[in-house]
Amino acid sequence: MEKNEMYKKLISEAIKMLDFSYVPYSHFHVGAALLTDQDQIYTGCNIENSAFGPTNCAERTAFFKAISEGKKSFKAIAIVGGPDGKIKDYCPPCGVCRQVMREFCKNNFEVILAKSPDEYIVKTLEEILPLSFGSEDLEK
Repeated sequence: MEKNEMYKKLISEAIKMLDFSYVPYSHFHVGAALLTDQDQIYTGCNIENSAFGPTNCAERTAFFKAISEGKKSFKAIAIVGGPDGKIKDYCPPCGVCRQVMREFCKNNFEVILAKSPDEYIVKTLEEILPLSFGSEDLEK
């Protein structure tokens, strides 16, 4: 599949996930679609909790679903979001999600931020998380 078509498919899958967000507090829906190196797609939505700390972002939901099924190599993720499920602007991942991406992805991993399947930008993980800290930094 051509890259542009792959981006559109991921974005469309991420948009579908907005309907599944559980966001009674912020009302800010986020959907994500993660592509493995074997071209499998894992989706996620954000899930809030009244204690806030246990809240899980859409990106991490997608990663954790994939990882729990044995996938640990990824190509790209599409992320969409907005108040009341209406996409108004690009929705970049939070710092915690960027660090999770860093744990499982290479610097050239593609992060697709979209307003629609036809309006998106693509950044690498290295671009959105420069000077990052990874497992290799823990080696003696």
